[in-house]
Amino acid sequence: MPIASPSRPEATEYATSYANYISLATEDDVVTALASQLDEMLGLLRGLPEAIADTRHAPYTWSVKQVVGHLTDAERVFGHRAFRFARNDPTPLPAFDENVYVSQASFDDSLFSDLLKEFELVRQANVLHFQQLPAAAWTRSGVANGNRVSVRALAYILLGHTRHHLEILRKRLAGGKGSIAKKI
Repeated sequence: MPIASPSRPEATEYATSYANYISLATEDDVVTALASQLDEMLGLLRGLPEAIADTRHAPYTWSVKQVVGHLTDAERVFGHRAFRFARNDPTPLPAFDENVYVSQASFDDSLFSDLLKEFELVRQANVLHFQQLPAAAWTRSGVANGNRVSVRALAYILLGHTRHHLEILRKRLAGGKGSIAKKI
């Protein structure tokens, strides 16, 4: 029978490079937090004018559109890893270079509303997948990018990774360093 959410991952369940993202995911119920975070993100970004979504300001190198596109790419990649490992697939999975992915995606040519909708649908699919996992699947693991990672660690990484980027976007939109608030 599926469970709502796993316990937090142990430090041995993920590469140290993901520790910051997991530390940003402070909730005990990661599945509910992933669903809530979607509402938070859409509330922050829906209605943002295209001109603002296209803007880059130092020190940031990506536009808001590219950040949302990157979040969708990461959602797909980490969600796919979680799916494969939950199914006990032993195949090692490769790394992905987010900078190459963003440079090849042409996110700035897309409508911002379409990029948000795409993230929304991919996140909803991941939440539904996580909601259906049996308890044993959460601690299953596999190798991605040369490192062992568990399914529950991947869920927490998704939450923390998106939180990291949302905090940067909040600063940009609210008037912090590299702000685009003056153009809104």
